[in-house]
Amino acid sequence: MMFGMRVRGGLFAALVMFAAPVAATLGAVAVSAPAYAQTVDSITVEGNRRVEVETIRSYFHPGPGGRLGQAQIDDGLKALIETGLFQDVHIDQRGGRLVVVVVENPVIGRVAFEGNKKVKDEQLTAEVQSKPRGTFSRPMVQSDALRIAEIYRRSGRYDVRVNPQIIEQPNNRVDLIFEVNEGVKTGVRSIEFVGNNAYSASRLRDVIKTRESNLLSFLGGNDVYDPDRVEADRDLLRRFYLKNGYADVQVVAALTEYDPDKKGFLVTFKIEEGQQYRVASVNFTSSINTLDPNALRTYSRVNVGSLYNAEALEKSVEEMQIEASRRGYAFAVVRPRGDRNFDNHTVSITFAIDEGPRTYIERINIRGNSRTRDYVIRREFDISEGDAYNRALVDRAERRLKNLDFFKTVKITTEPGSSSDRVILIVDLEEKSTGDFSVSGGYSTTDGALAEVSVSERNLLGRGLFAKASVTYGQYARGYSLSFVEPYLLDYRVALGLDFYQRQQLSNSYIAYGTKTLGFSPRLGFSLREDLSLQLRYSIYQQEITLPSTLNNCNNVQFLPDGTPNPAFNPSPAYANLNGISLVSTNGLGCFFDGEASLPVRKELAGGKTLTSALGYTLNYNTLDNNKNPTDGLIVDFKQDFAGVGGDVSYIKSAIDAKYYTPLVSDIVGVIHAQGGILNKLGSQDLRMLDHFQMGPNLVRGFAPNGIGPRDINPYGTMDAIGGTKYWGVSAELQMPFWFLPKEVGLKGAVYADAGGLYDYQGPRNWLATGEVNVPGCKPPTNNPASPGTCLGLQFDDSKVVRTSVGVGLIWQSPFGPLRFDYAVPLTKGAYDRVQEFRFGGGTTF
Repeated sequence: MMFGMRVRGGLFAALVMFAAPVAATLGAVAVSAPAYAQTVDSITVEGNRRVEVETIRSYFHPGPGGRLGQAQIDDGLKALIETGLFQDVHIDQRGGRLVVVVVENPVIGRVAFEGNKKVKDEQLTAEVQSKPRGTFSRPMVQSDALRIAEIYRRSGRYDVRVNPQIIEQPNNRVDLIFEVNEGVKTGVRSIEFVGNNAYSASRLRDVIKTRESNLLSFLGGNDVYDPDRVEADRDLLRRFYLKNGYADVQVVAALTEYDPDKKGFLVTFKIEEGQQYRVASVNFTSSINTLDPNALRTYSRVNVGSLYNAEALEKSVEEMQIEASRRGYAFAVVRPRGDRNFDNHTVSITFAIDEGPRTYIERINIRGNSRTRDYVIRREFDISEGDAYNRALVDRAERRLKNLDFFKTVKITTEPGSSSDRVILIVDLEEKSTGDFSVSGGYSTTDGALAEVSVSERNLLGRGLFAKASVTYGQYARGYSLSFVEPYLLDYRVALGLDFYQRQQLSNSYIAYGTKTLGFSPRLGFSLREDLSLQLRYSIYQQEITLPSTLNNCNNVQFLPDGTPNPAFNPSPAYANLNGISLVSTNGLGCFFDGEASLPVRKELAGGKTLTSALGYTLNYNTLDNNKNPTDGLIVDFKQDFAGVGGDVSYIKSAIDAKYYTPLVSDIVGVIHAQGGILNKLGSQDLRMLDHFQMGPNLVRGFAPNGIGPRDINPYGTMDAIGGTKYWGVSAELQMPFWFLPKEVGLKGAVYADAGGLYDYQGPRNWLATGEVNVPGCKPPTNNPASPGTCLGLQFDDSKVVRTSVGVGLIWQSPFGPLRFDYAVPLTKGAYDRVQEFRFGGGTTF
């Protein structure tokens, strides 16, 4: 019996299998035959509530003869489904008519987010495609949930969960709620390197942007895992090795692994360093008959015997290609070739100059600049529409646009033009905020407590202008300043700067007098090369000295030092008693016993406000690898100022300052600092004390501000430093990280030795109008008006002692700003120098 059931079951299944295709065929014929008789106007629509009938019919396009065949019906069905307006669409054949039955998607009433604390509703709303009053689509909702999760992952929250909730409402409406479980930030717990023999892991961590999580990570964001940043770090490592002679280096992989125990990512960079190469020779060849390759030799930054440096090679190619273009060879292409000698670890460089393809720039299209004007971007290009396409100039323009710091990202690509010899440059930008409001505070042993409020804008009105206003108020220093910079004066690459400032320095333990300065300074800046710049400036400022009354009360003495009456003496009752000390009695010199400012200071005071008008320039050479935290390179500043273009003073002041950084071993950086200056008077006019150089820890650490150099040693004076006209200084320093601390802490130690000197005071020495004279072997003041003594003029120490010191320092690139602590011990000093062994300085912006 069971066997019979199986037979019958099998027979029934066979019949079904046979009958199904036949029925389908008959059905297809039954539908298709009448369908050919249908037109679009005869389609009946059912189930639609919001979408018009004619809109649905419009998706069906008739075939030959205006009739709808099976193919046209299928295409219309697919088109309706793809609109996303309907949950379901199917076609029926009723009484010889074509009926389209639709079930419309609901309308979204509102879109809301719950549980999102780290990302604002506004940001999520802008990212999702589901919008209020839009059509609800389940695929779109799933896509939105994935997009929200991706936003959180970009901020380092990899365990985020997004659950969309649909709440049905009357009238075929729904509310869409995205429930977000943000989770915790997923940081980078460790960064390791495999295959690095030449450089330590600590040194390589300095090269990359990704950082390990530590106690201070909440102040930054580079410890959050970002796959794009890790990938960019691979390129940074490769470029670092190529810059230091490793021509065969490969950063094979950046492996990332999530460790659930540590709740963070482990990042490992696998490196194949290869050998370090030096340059054996540098040669030039040219396939352009009229272009002498040796004419471009001076633009090469690659030197025989130096380490192979891919960065120097790239800059050499760029400058040579640009120079060839200037000489009329617009299509010249410079291609470097390196032939390695694996046995000697050398590479022979050959710069081959060839005629490149004749390609012209058809258009430059700029996208993404909603605020910045087009011309601000275009002026960074040395080429324009219609010019020959030059890749070196395009790369330079991209680098300039990045250096503007107006944009988050800058990318220049090419697209084919209207013909084979035309290209279109596409400049894709993403703008960022360029305004800054900062409140700064700090403290130093020189200026005491200090606070500053400033407002600045780097891209004013989208025109690339810079403007800044700041106010400073401190314990010993106060003032304000206004600055404005037009980087392209009259459409030339010349920067015009205008500075207006007012500064007040109060008397403190280092200087007995205060100064007030009000000035204005226009300047012009030129970039001669990428590493060489020139600034021309004009300065005009008014300066005056202020003194406490106790340091300036000897201004009405009755007798001159030679015993003769003082013609400036005023016996009126108003002057008969000054500070409680009678100046006309036998104790006429009593005013000196409460201290008196130095002669040069009092002369500045008596002269009132002094106007200085000066022309100057600064030549700057900079090859540092990093301006904020350099480890390699040279920076040299040479300055000269010529006073006497009008005004009350005249002089010529010259100064040079050079710092050389070089990496040594085990992350130790050596720093050599040399500086010097000279001040010369023009004409017969005396130099002012305020124009002299004043030196202290800025020359030799371990000494107080204004602590070295010529000093007034009058026993009745305040021992003021009066400055010098010549100075020199040298310093050697070793900077090293603390290996037992995470690199991200930003702490470095330093040991150093300084030497220098300040000499040759050339200011006022005699002032007979007030009874003061400098006489060697002077006598102290007495109570005899007829013989008052001769120690009332300037007596100063100007010994040419070489000041030296050794010390240690702590450098902290802290989240609160750069801080430095120094403790230095003077080894040699002058008899009247002032020592300050500990010094601290720093500040913050928040």
